[in-house]
Amino acid sequence: TRVFGRDRDDATDHAVVQYVEARRAKLYRTAYLICGDPHRAEDLVQIALAKAYVSWSRLERAGNVDAYVRRILVNAHVDETRRSWRRERLVLDAVGETVPATPDPSFEDSEELWSALRGLPPGQRRVVVLRHYWGLSVDETAADLGISPGTVKSQTADALTRLRAVMSVADKGADHEAPR
Repeated sequence: TRVFGRDRDDATDHAVVQYVEARRAKLYRTAYLICGDPHRAEDLVQIALAKAYVSWSRLERAGNVDAYVRRILVNAHVDETRRSWRRERLVLDAVGETVPATPDPSFEDSEELWSALRGLPPGQRRVVVLRHYWGLSVDETAADLGISPGTVKSQTADALTRLRAVMSVADKGADHEAPR
């Protein structure tokens, strides 16, 4: 098989399919937590998986496919937010339209947590998702985001302080907005 000008074999295709089946839901949830839009999350996952497919043999040799795919996902989100057309909001009549639910609802997908995450700046949100949803170390998070470990630590500390403040207000039942 020839894909993107490269020869592919059945073993590579099989390995990619297995990876996608095992990781797609978690990648989608990661993208959703980072961007907050189910449609954009799907796009980000598709971008990441397509780029991973093209480089699959190199990824397997390097030994950490997850780190590479997470990095693509984060970079794709950064690229999307920098595009001026992404900042434009189209308002449509949503009568009869439903927003797809995220897969496997759990605490990570609760409205309180998402609302609190939405209040974080994008950099802090990415750090929190990689550190606490993926369970990455400081060094792994720094490598995935292309930032220093010190920046990961400071952004994590600032984000958790903000999240604690917002979540404690939510626990008390008061209306809240993320501290600025």
